[in-house]
Amino acid sequence: MKSGLVVLGVVLVLMGSVFTVQGLGYLAGSPMTGVTLWAIVGPVLALVGVVVIVAAARRGRSGHSG
Repeated sequence: MKSGLVVLGVVLVLMGSVFTVQGLGYLAGSPMTGVTLWAIVGPVLALVGVVVIVAAARRGRSGHSG
């Protein structure tokens, strides 16, 4: 379960990074390119991914101590 959450978190961080770069207009070839919404949604999504990764790490650590 822990590794699944870490993978989910990493995927969210990667997606958020791509959305941010597209929203800022640095990655062309998508309808998302240059759209401010994605420059805002991207970092939020990446932050959610980081929170999932940290939560999974804490969950795994507390599960082995008891």
